[in-house]
Amino acid sequence: MSEMQQTGAATWRDYKELTKPNVVLLMILTSVIGMFMAVPGMVPLRVLLLGNLGIALCAGAAAAVNHLVDQRVDQKMARTRKRPLAQGRVGNLQAGLFALALGAAGMYILLRWINPLTAWLTLASLVGYAFVYTMFLKRATPQNIVIGGLAGAAPPLLGWTAVTGEIHGHALLLVLIIFAWTPPHFWALAIARREEYAAVEIPMLPVTHGVAFTKLHILLYTIIMFLITLLPFATRMSGPLYLLGAVVLGGGFLFWAVELLRDRNPKAPMETFRYSIIYLMALFVIMLIDHYLFPIQGSGGYAA
Repeated sequence: MSEMQQTGAATWRDYKELTKPNVVLLMILTSVIGMFMAVPGMVPLRVLLLGNLGIALCAGAAAAVNHLVDQRVDQKMARTRKRPLAQGRVGNLQAGLFALALGAAGMYILLRWINPLTAWLTLASLVGYAFVYTMFLKRATPQNIVIGGLAGAAPPLLGWTAVTGEIHGHALLLVLIIFAWTPPHFWALAIARREEYAAVEIPMLPVTHGVAFTKLHILLYTIIMFLITLLPFATRMSGPLYLLGAVVLGGGFLFWAVELLRDRNPKAPMETFRYSIIYLMALFVIMLIDHYLFPIQGSGGYAA
């Protein structure tokens, strides 16, 4: 959409929407928990505040680039057609400068007050989502969300490295949980919106391989994810409360995956999608509570 087609002056709410605040909040939740899982006690306040601010700014920058690249697609999809760029309330130049400013500010904060490792990993995540996934993978392969999901799975690792300055196996395990969660989470939405994705020629799995094939793969990935979520207990990263939570929450996810496969509930795709968001939030919160109620000696990656 050209600058001449703008429909009105942008408000701060439009720029807030460009950052996909709900998505960023979920990412920051996992980043915060990554920080706390890395230490036996309290995360230094400077790291907690500035680290998450830097990560959030970079995530918001990546989201703004996503809006910029996908604006023509967004105009044709009911779920996204009211976005600021799709409606012309924000122009291309303004959105690009906004993304650049957020990304630069986030990188400065991370380089200046956190550590270079976290900064460069955050930049890699930004580039992976905003450019590799949005510009290429999303339109190139039905495995787009599987491959591109790695960028969205990075926040707990970023939180961990912000505190410790090093990559630890337990931090990578947190990444693996989100990486395995992403396909069943997003494919459930893709089933519900498959006609819209087909209309804009985005090769999501239910468009290219059909709904039944996608539902089977949601179940298979949910089983894989369930098994992966048991690893924090198996590796002595987490204790019995986490194990109970992982089993109960995972059982709920498996229920919805089977419900999808049975094909008796037309609302199952969106119900599965909504449950998946609650699932991830609850799983990580329970992991954090377990970390302090049942501390395991020598299980963290804390660097004094």
